[in-house]
Amino acid sequence: MRELFDEVAGHSPLDPEEAVRRTTRAPRRKRFYAKVDVADGPDGFAITLDDKTIRTPSGRALAAPNRAIAEAMSGEWGAQIEFIDPLTMPYTRFANSVLDGVLDRVDAVTEDVAKYLGSDLLFYRAGHPEALVAREAAQWDPILFWAADTLGAHFILAEGIMHVSQPDTAIAAARAALPSDPWSIAALHVITTLTGSALLALALLHGVIDQDQVWAAAHVDEDWNSEKWGVDEEVAARRAARLVDFKAAAGILKALNPGTG
Repeated sequence: MRELFDEVAGHSPLDPEEAVRRTTRAPRRKRFYAKVDVADGPDGFAITLDDKTIRTPSGRALAAPNRAIAEAMSGEWGAQIEFIDPLTMPYTRFANSVLDGVLDRVDAVTEDVAKYLGSDLLFYRAGHPEALVAREAAQWDPILFWAADTLGAHFILAEGIMHVSQPDTAIAAARAALPSDPWSIAALHVITTLTGSALLALALLHGVIDQDQVWAAAHVDEDWNSEKWGVDEEVAARRAARLVDFKAAAGILKALNPGTG
């Protein structure tokens, strides 16, 4: 069962897209189990197949910290028909990443999220056209105002892509708002890497905006270009794949932090 899970779920704690690429290169396995359950035990809420607990590649039980997340994973295993498709199992892949890749290195993952606070998507603005400038401001400025007013993090904006150094005090203030439990920081990391913005991830965690608003804010420029030049099918396909992992991470964040948007 451990080998199966290794192939199905992926085990990258930092790159959900790489986890998908890795697992899709593996041969597809047929569904071999009849029953999927959630069992409450010492490791949390564990997923069982025909009453046997699934194990991660390192030997840990595949278990979630609360029932809502476990039920989401159980639903993924139950939804497999003839073959097991890792692309349809984002909660399972996420759990495997947390248990084997994040649980013992929370500080490193936290630091990786914090790095985005030095070059966050929201800092770099278009200089023109005016309509795009206004659209960015409408979706991004409220997050920056919240960071300044609530977190005490005052960041500097720039036009274009020229790097601007952010005040250490601003980065430290925003970093202090990051969660400390492994599941929440892992979810925040996934959201940050998929959107390019730790501030959007923090705003979601603290209930400032909801997940649909976060996703829209992360794609302001992309949506603008699509409206002007048409949709690039390859770009749209990659975005749809990222959205699967984004929704799972947002769902996990909400399950663990009820105030999340």
